[in-house]
Amino acid sequence: MRFAHALFFIAFYCAAVFAQAPQPLVPFSAVEDVYLARDDGEGKAGEVTETFAPSDIPIHCVVVLADGRPRAVKMVLVAVKVPGVKPESRVVAAGYNTKEKQDRVYFTGRPDGKWVPGMYRIDIFVEERKERSVTFEVQGTTTPAAANKFVAPTKKRPVRRN
Repeated sequence: MRFAHALFFIAFYCAAVFAQAPQPLVPFSAVEDVYLARDDGEGKAGEVTETFAPSDIPIHCVVVLADGRPRAVKMVLVAVKVPGVKPESRVVAAGYNTKEKQDRVYFTGRPDGKWVPGMYRIDIFVEERKERSVTFEVQGTTTPAAANKFVAPTKKRPVRRN
């Protein structure tokens, strides 16, 4: 009789355990945080923001990793909606291999001249897997470089005859 009771309790508790809903799997992210910042004037990340001026050079991108394991981290800068640039154009990419116990990666971006106003995105990859994206905007106006303009000549040049 005791054996029957024990068998009943074991079967009852096993059924209760298997009747529980499975816990959803939370995907592991190698990135804890990504943020953008203006330069502090000394070459380091300063004020955290997602809006920049054309003269904010460089723009800092700080990637905070979830742990200090060595990893390959890549940052890709994309022009999302920038006048004169095809949408979703990859502007530049940079990578860094962390060492043991490094949990932060610092990227900086600087254009030739000033930033062109528009919407940009930074995609962060860890071990070739896209982990995060951060969108930012450059607001304001920039004067196009003289080399990019056509200007009518101010004087007539004499015609050379042979």
